[in-house]
Amino acid sequence: MEFGSIEREIYVDASPEVAFEVVSSPEHISEWWTDRTEIEATPGAVGELVWGDRAKVVPIKVVNAEPPRLFSFRWCFPEDKVVDTADSLLITFELTPSGTGTRIRLTETGFREMGWEAAKLEEQYLDHSTGWDRFVPRLGEYLARLVSTP
Repeated sequence: MEFGSIEREIYVDASPEVAFEVVSSPEHISEWWTDRTEIEATPGAVGELVWGDRAKVVPIKVVNAEPPRLFSFRWCFPEDKVVDTADSLLITFELTPSGTGTRIRLTETGFREMGWEAAKLEEQYLDHSTGWDRFVPRLGEYLARLVSTP
């Protein structure tokens, strides 16, 4: 198995503008992925993703924000320190209008570039892959609830 990138795609019955807000705004991200998020959808902005009562805190840095079509950020920095030269994982959400809704394509790359030993590379890749198998459907379910609420 090649541990290069993870890709997931989902169709949602929401506009690209609404979908962009849901993948890039703290109040929405915490509804489908994290327990709390602090970030601005501005390139270069630094924030954090929090699970549990600060049990797990992961710094993130926004790479690109082009509403309503693209949002990307880096995370999983070595020693959890945001350093521009550090290897890290890159998550990209590409939003494409499709019919009356939006196709959301999530890509996570950079696993091989992290410099992990083979066992850790496989473990991290499978952990993230399993995570996206859970969270991408939750993203779709949250968007469905959001757009159906009057």
